[in-house]
Amino acid sequence: MDIFKKLTEKKTALGQYQNQADGYYTFPKLEGEIHPHMVFNGKKVLTWSLNNYLGLANHPEVRKADTQGTADWGLAYPMGARIMTGQTKLHQQLESELAEYSGRESAYLLNFGYQGVMSVIDTLVDRKDIIVYDSEDHASILDGVRLHMGKRFVFAHNDMDSLRTQLGHATKLAAKTGGGILVITEGVFGMSGDLGKLDEIVAIKDEFDFRLLIDDAHGFGTMGATGAGTDEHFKVQEGVDLYFGTFAKSMASIGAFIAGSKAIIDVLRYNMRSQIFAKSLPMPLVVGALKRLELIRKDTVLKDQLWTITNALKKGLREKGFDLGNSNSPVTPVFFKGEVGEATNVLMDLRENYGIFCSIVVYPVVPKGVIMLRLIPTADHTLADVERTIDAFAEVNSKLTAGEYTSEMTAMTL
Repeated sequence: MDIFKKLTEKKTALGQYQNQADGYYTFPKLEGEIHPHMVFNGKKVLTWSLNNYLGLANHPEVRKADTQGTADWGLAYPMGARIMTGQTKLHQQLESELAEYSGRESAYLLNFGYQGVMSVIDTLVDRKDIIVYDSEDHASILDGVRLHMGKRFVFAHNDMDSLRTQLGHATKLAAKTGGGILVITEGVFGMSGDLGKLDEIVAIKDEFDFRLLIDDAHGFGTMGATGAGTDEHFKVQEGVDLYFGTFAKSMASIGAFIAGSKAIIDVLRYNMRSQIFAKSLPMPLVVGALKRLELIRKDTVLKDQLWTITNALKKGLREKGFDLGNSNSPVTPVFFKGEVGEATNVLMDLRENYGIFCSIVVYPVVPKGVIMLRLIPTADHTLADVERTIDAFAEVNSKLTAGEYTSEMTAMTL
């Protein structure tokens, strides 16, 4: 059978809904300056879907650095991969500052977060090694695990008894293969907002022999006393062997880094195929990242403002009786009872009649009968934005409970 014909005739996952959803529920276009108040579908909306935790996307110093970096260097420099002709002093400076901030000996700059964590995993393990990972790890981690040609075990989300069980299996297998064990979890789980139990996992190192890699995409810049991450929050930086962070969230840019001991970072520098055979991160992005990191490290004003908004949002929603799950981070999931058909109408009502834009999650990501609206607060939001959103959610929930969003309402056209 022709592979293209097979793919186009049998749409899977989200693709099966593209005719109804494209441009509104999926691939929506937010227009205007990056800000909590943007334009969607011709109307101004209050936006809670931007990974711009610290409000750096349009910070005047950041915009100036981005502009100046482009003017000084253009988008082409440096040419080639880092290992060949793409090395610069500024790339090295950024790595040094990231290592220091994350509390590690060394760091390696990566072009992308998704590709980066996949490549880190691929480089760390061979077919003799065993991976043990959390069941709710991000798709990028799962894809990295799938690249692994050896054995892998998954433990129930944040369940330490399950982790011990899987480590027991991995330890027995490693004794036969002669390999090692890599445990992978997240600092902040980006969908649910709960924290990986890093302190408990590190403590389990006394029982089993393994190395620990954490993906802290949502924790870098938001968690910990200085914002250095979720491992700083738990005070276990020394117990986390490899720390992975991205620029796509708090730093509102493109790129990522991996930090750890100099010995293992040197191994990654000389063996990560995705970096060895890829062009170096363009200089304007490096210059911009240096400025963003400077602002994050200078003080905690932006992080404190983020948490002021986060705490007010969560407190207000909980006082209205909403279920926010186990979120202990800025990521704020709000759970409603309803079916998939109702979910589309809830989202449309919020966007069209209340002027609120947020992301929606339905089955199979959450159980049947559950609708999850995911809010991402930022330092740019105001308490007035919070109050408006809480009031709107309360009204929408009343409508949902009263059956006003039944599937028959899908006659509401886009």
